[in-house]
Amino acid sequence: MKYADAGVNIAVADDAKQRIRHHASRTFTSDVLGGIGGFGALFALDRKKWKEPVLVSSADGVGTKLKIAMAMGVHSTVGGDLVNHCINDILVQGAEPLFFLDYLAMGKLEPQVVEQLVEGMSRSCARPAAHSSAAKPPRCPGFYPSGEYDLAGFIVGAVERKKLLTGKSVQPGDTLIALPSAGLHTNGYSLARKLVFEVARLKPDTYVAEVGNKIGAELLKPHLCYAPALKKHRRARLGFRPRAHHRRRHPRKLCPACCPVA
Repeated sequence: MKYADAGVNIAVADDAKQRIRHHASRTFTSDVLGGIGGFGALFALDRKKWKEPVLVSSADGVGTKLKIAMAMGVHSTVGGDLVNHCINDILVQGAEPLFFLDYLAMGKLEPQVVEQLVEGMSRSCARPAAHSSAAKPPRCPGFYPSGEYDLAGFIVGAVERKKLLTGKSVQPGDTLIALPSAGLHTNGYSLARKLVFEVARLKPDTYVAEVGNKIGAELLKPHLCYAPALKKHRRARLGFRPRAHHRRRHPRKLCPACCPVA
């Protein structure tokens, strides 16, 4: 037997890796060492820039929003969502994103899907200046159904120790500033999918007048990255005590937001 007989095609994997290489290399900065090809990603912290850095890390996924992407055949949005979600999670402690790692697994390797996912991740990494290190996606025939995949991300950032946000300085009377979301972002999709596709019996391409969009496209609206907005606040010398990346929906509007507290 050949490896391909077990469901793993090396030629297809090589095609996927070349597609990954093109998009991931767009995010590289001078801090990245070694390029693409090693199993370990190399990153050198700039000693001139940082005096007493504290590393801040987070790992997360996109959840069942992936089901919407698979049904619509649109995958670049959830790739970007994954990066933005992870960036927002470390922003709340005042951290600047340094590099991002992803884990992508599927039953049958589909290079076009891999390329869409990595393109979305690299696009989101390029905006807040985070480096993306995308490894070759594991093929798990017999584990994931055909056409389905799993996606997770891991991010590392840094913040000067004296600028670390912990929430200890929160006081009554502080002003709460809420930044709006684009929709559900990446939480609440188990409930949304049940309501939309089981209770209302809509199809992903059903146009819904109340939202002015096809319901699948509406549910795929991107998870916003709040790094650019907070960067403007820093330039304006607005002091923040804590920040919170809310993952739960407002009881009436179903809209999470990233809420820095001034």
